Amino acid sequence: MKKLLSAAVLTVCAAIMFGSCSGSKKQIVFYSNADDEAMASMKKALDEHGFAGKYIEQSYGTSELGGKLMAEGTDIEADLITMSTFYINSAQQQNKMFRDLTFSTEPLTVQTPYQTPVVALLGAILVNTKLMESSHLPMPVSIKDLGNPEYKGNVSVVDPMGSSTAWLLLQAVIGTYGEDGAKDVLTAIYRNAGAQLELSGSGPLKKIRAGEAALGFGLRHQAVADQKKGLPITFVDPAEGNYVLTESVAVIEKGKKTNPLAMEMAECIVKYGRPLIIQDYPVALYKGETVAPENQVASKIYAEPLTVELLKKHQALSESCKTSN
Repeated sequence: MKKLLSAAVLTVCAAIMFGSCSGSKKQIVFYSNADDEAMASMKKALDEHGFAGKYIEQSYGTSELGGKLMAEGTDIEADLITMSTFYINSAQQQNKMFRDLTFSTEPLTVQTPYQTPVVALLGAILVNTKLMESSHLPMPVSIKDLGNPEYKGNVSVVDPMGSSTAWLLLQAVIGTYGEDGAKDVLTAIYRNAGAQLELSGSGPLKKIRAGEAALGFGLRHQAVADQKKGLPITFVDPAEGNYVLTESVAVIEKGKKTNPLAMEMAECIVKYGRPLIIQDYPVALYKGETVAPENQVASKIYAEPLTVELLKKHQALSESCKTSN
């Protein structure tokens, strides 16, 4: 009995030692700020290409995950993230927390070696055509028009303190009219929006769908999808331009504790998840990608590099315009 017991103990100990020494036995912790559609595409790609059960995913809001990246650095629990590219770049500059990617990609724009894009978001003016017609409202041609007096009470936009979607609007307005001119534009828009200044990036479209607002600003691809469904929703590409934000994949630097599966999963997300993601977020990011004619629009990139510091500066400008109302 003693021999049998000793053998059993040795077997258990060996199993524990093997499990603790084998990086492949540890599940990858995957943090993301992605919307539901993008996360579903990434999980589908991972699960169908050998990673089912090998990772634990956790969704965060952009500001919350960004705060964790900046504060925790390499001590963050995550092994792998997808996140707004500007946050990844700022976190790398401050904390040197990401590994260079070991797989190659062919993005349309130059990328840093530690991240590569997976999602692109474009902004546009969103319109409820039925409500515009019944209210006898003219169609806007610019974001600036959303501040026109005839639209008062009929506008819904995103609060920059709540969602990075609003930064698309801020970039377009500040980039076109300068900071001083942008204050006038934003003050008028926020006055027209009133209580319909939303914290969620999808908030304005929900208000416009429900007929609680006639027009506003949000994500272009969502309006295109609604229009295809036959809803009385359309979009206007603003005179200021369609600015773009990207979300990228990156691997946390854990030194000797880095699990090689994290890099393999990052490659899987780009190779197999990206073809699924572009169906919901139809903006070409890589060579060879194509989108339908209604999604072919020339995107604009802000003149300054996008950083957390620049976002905070623009948020402060936006806040000053709200207190003016």
